[in-house]
Formats: sequence, C-alpha cells, structure tokens
Amino acid sequence: MMSEPKAPSAHSVPRPKIGPFAQLIFGSRWLQVPLYVGLIVAQGVYVLLFLKELWHLVAHSFDASEQQIMLVVLGLIDVVMISNLLVMVIVGGYETFVSRLNLNGHPDEPEWLSHVNASVLKIKLAMAIIGISSISLLRTFIEAGNLGTARSNFTESGVMWQVLIHLTFIISAIGIAWVDRISESGHRKEARHG
Repeated sequence: MMSEPKAPSAHSVPRPKIGPFAQLIFGSRWLQVPLYVGLIVAQGVYVLLFLKELWHLVAHSFDASEQQIMLVVLGLIDVVMISNLLVMVIVGGYETFVSRLNLNGHPDEPEWLSHVNASVLKIKLAMAIIGISSISLLRTFIEAGNLGTARSNFTESGVMWQVLIHLTFIISAIGIAWVDRISESGHRKEARHG
C-alpha cells in the first residue's frame, strides 16, 4: 500500500526570517497586554458600580421621584455604554494591535470583529463616546430645571460647556469618518490602477 503524497499544509510553510532588531520591534506589541488586562480590571470596577447603583435604585424606588429614578437609570445606561466601549477597545485593540484571537466560527464572536481594523475601531470608539456624552448631556438637561436654585448640580456656564464639548465630539467623529472615507477611496483608486 502506497500512501498518497500529502499536500503541504499551512503550518509547514516556512516563515520568512527576520532580523533580531525587527523581532524586537515586532515583539514589542506584547507590551500592550498589561494595558488590556488593566482595562479588564476597570470593567470589573464598572460592574461593581453598576450593581451598587442598581441596588440603590431598587432600595429607594418607593421613596424616589420619577425624575430621580430616571437619573439613576440614565446613570446605569451610561455605565453600560462605557463598559461596551471598554469591550470594543479590549477585544478590537488586542485583535488589531497584538495578536489574533482566532474566534472564527465561535458562536459568540462579535459581528463587528470580523472586519475590525484601526480605522473602523476609531470610528466605533468615536460613536461610543458620542453616545456616552449624549447620555451625560441628557442627565444634565433633566436637571436643568433646577438651574439657579440651591438644588442645582450645574451652572448655566457648566451646561454650555457640556454642550460645546458634546458638539466637539460630534465634529471630531465626523472629521475622523471623513478622513477615513477619503483615505479608503484613495486606496480603491490605487487598487484599480495598480
């Protein structure tokens, strides 16, 4: 019985040789791992904050006004959105800048991860920051009825600055998306002519 010749597998293809300096530079990406672990710890802190705020909401739900309940719920949404931002940075950043996670075919693989790159990650992060800023601004607007009273947590100039900062986030996100679109169309033109 003769065995059939085996087709070369992807694992048997020799890797190109790179010099020690190039290995050092390329290997330096692993220095980011403690940063991502730190963000995982920060996400754990946000989980504790969420549970604490949820406990306060349940414990004080009968003696709180509708406005107070709405503000706590908006705070919970804010924590969830920040946690989502952390997940995007941790998973997307690790996959983009450190090493592949090899999640292809995993039932829990995030849909966006299959086409993530530094450009997509920047736009997603900008949109998440705008969402977080929107929730914070909504909380401010709900409390704006108390402006000028002792119960107010904000001043008129503070509200104005929040609006200006929010608009800056929006303009920045539009700028990032615009630059990305120009860059992408340039790459498509090069590919057609190349």
